[in-house]
Amino acid sequence: MTSPDAAALTAAQTATHPAPAPARAPGLRPGGSLGPVGLVLAGGVSVQFGGALAVTLMPRAGALGVVALRLLVAAVVLLVVCRPRLRGHSRADWGTVIVFGITMAAMNGLFYQSVARIPLGPAVTLEVLGPLALSVLTTRRAINVLWAGLALAGVFLLGGGGFSGLDPAGVAFALGAGAMWAAYIAFSARTGRRFPQADGLALAMAVGALLFLPLGVAEAGGRLVDPVTLGLGAAVALLSSVLPYTLELLALRRLPAPTFAVLMSLEPAIAATAGFLVLGQALSAAQSVAIAFVIAASMGAVRTQVARAKGAVES
Repeated sequence: MTSPDAAALTAAQTATHPAPAPARAPGLRPGGSLGPVGLVLAGGVSVQFGGALAVTLMPRAGALGVVALRLLVAAVVLLVVCRPRLRGHSRADWGTVIVFGITMAAMNGLFYQSVARIPLGPAVTLEVLGPLALSVLTTRRAINVLWAGLALAGVFLLGGGGFSGLDPAGVAFALGAGAMWAAYIAFSARTGRRFPQADGLALAMAVGALLFLPLGVAEAGGRLVDPVTLGLGAAVALLSSVLPYTLELLALRRLPAPTFAVLMSLEPAIAATAGFLVLGQALSAAQSVAIAFVIAASMGAVRTQVARAKGAVES
């Protein structure tokens, strides 16, 4: 799925992709040998192949169990790396980070319920509609009618004219995850303003883990502590959360925010590729065109918002 992090602030500015970010990983130089674009693409590949791995883990732990493992491992890693301060925060600060954590947990829970029912590519494509709608609504320019229409055409094609080819519950869960993604962007930005570095992300991840752990235990029970399940769950957390957060944060040190946002718009295509290679989820020609429509709409909305921001600065 998507990644929450330092890009969270960037995502809030561009309204395309949520990404809260952890502190700089020791020993990693900004950009590295891949370059910033390569780092962003590597982060996207990590997220989506992590999502595909999560689907293979669901028969062992269930969707809720996988979410619980992902959030728990990611929270432990971020708390150890960031070591956030617990004192000196106001009630408003804690209220913001708690709502952020709830939103993060809901976004992950709904998305994993979706990919348990429909292919990964369509699920991510439907989820992207949340940030895309936020971008279109906040920019309020006539050209956004075009981007909205293109996205709706993609959704129509994706559902074969009525979603008869996709599980309706899976579609509903994906759309719900998209709505939570849009809310996540807003609360990620608020959390970033109230907490230094990635402290807010680490605390919010801990909140989400605490909320989901009882649900995961209720669904999977003792299977959660099975060594193989724990190992795969840790791999999902590292691929879907920790690694992409770090790569994206390093990339953002050298990459303009608009370029980052456009690259994030490619996630549905990466997800479709991961679904095909790992899960054998082939897409029809119509579904492939649908994903291309949504990607184009997302890129167009980003460019429109950037142009509006530049115009406001120049005036």
